[in-house]
Amino acid sequence: MPDFAYIARDNAGQRVTGTISAANQRDVLAALATRALFPLHVDTKGLATAQRVVGRRVKPQLMATFYGQLAGLLKSGVPLLRSLDVLRKQSNNAALTEVLTQVHAAVEEGTSLGDAMARYPRTFSEMGVSMVRAGAEGGFLEEALSRVSQFTELQSDIKSRTVGALIYPIVLTAIGSLVVAALLIFVVPNFKLLFARLRERGQLPWVTDWLLNFSEFLTGYWWAILIGGAGLFWWAKSYLETENGRMFRDRWSIRIPGAGKILLNLSVARFCRVLGTLLKNGVPIIRSLGISAEAAGNRVLSNAILQASENISAGQSLAKPLAACGHFPVTITEMISVAEESNSLDTVLVEIADGVEKQTWRQLDLFVKLLEPLMLVLLAGVVLLVVVALLLPMMKISAGASG
Repeated sequence: MPDFAYIARDNAGQRVTGTISAANQRDVLAALATRALFPLHVDTKGLATAQRVVGRRVKPQLMATFYGQLAGLLKSGVPLLRSLDVLRKQSNNAALTEVLTQVHAAVEEGTSLGDAMARYPRTFSEMGVSMVRAGAEGGFLEEALSRVSQFTELQSDIKSRTVGALIYPIVLTAIGSLVVAALLIFVVPNFKLLFARLRERGQLPWVTDWLLNFSEFLTGYWWAILIGGAGLFWWAKSYLETENGRMFRDRWSIRIPGAGKILLNLSVARFCRVLGTLLKNGVPIIRSLGISAEAAGNRVLSNAILQASENISAGQSLAKPLAACGHFPVTITEMISVAEESNSLDTVLVEIADGVEKQTWRQLDLFVKLLEPLMLVLLAGVVLLVVVALLLPMMKISAGASG
């Protein structure tokens, strides 16, 4: 059945928007009547616009605020539907407003909050949906929403700090690349005629000959390089959105020298924090492992965690399969093993997350400090290579002229 977008008013005169799946407009009007809504406009044209708005991503900081406000309203005794309606009306973000309108309509029809949120993966994260589902099942929805708010804000802070730390190396690399490209395209070709005689005699240094050939290639085929680069970027972006592409990205991201360990540690810390929180709120360990595996943010690590949950179902401990996968440091698996024996796993996991995050931030700061001089040396080396390649034949010409 097609989807119809509608604009209506309720008994209080409030404007209500949403979508309904129906065979025709007559059925839509009947469905609105059962909801005590007075239709103002019903068509299928507005749906495309609504879908484009819903398809936009919402900033993590804004989502953290939403989760926190929803938790606060529920703790104050405000019903879920009323809480969603209040947050929808006060939202200044078009995408979030449209999503909350549709989530409100779905919950009103009997869909659980977690299932309604799961329909909009570009707005609600896997971790958020899983925590809300667990909270609804376990009777601690308000606590789950508060935790999701804290996690979302923490992840946003981690991302902001990481991007902030890498801005200088990225800008340095971009400017250096532009300078080198300008030298090769606009400066080096001017020396072609000057070195032509040496080239004919076979006396041109190989590094200069290579530089001239590369410069000619860039000058003559820059358009093909741009088109090929854009095509490669589009293909890589499309591939990384597939399941195989995400697995490939996650597998190789943790193997990047220096940065791989940092990315892996962040995923381990996220897993430990989510698992510890769920266990503390009484969620069964198998269910908690399934949720925390999704929240880890790395599919390689998630698969290892899911395999560990299978071993736990067979009666084994958690520490052994985690240690066997090779992605968890020995110190962490030992702490988990001791915590299992002392029945303090929920508390220890949160402590592990705190410790790993502090250590990871120190590693990130050190990595960035080492990366900056390394990029400077690399760019200086490239510029030096260009200068030397141009000076060597000029020295030969000068020596021949003096001789």
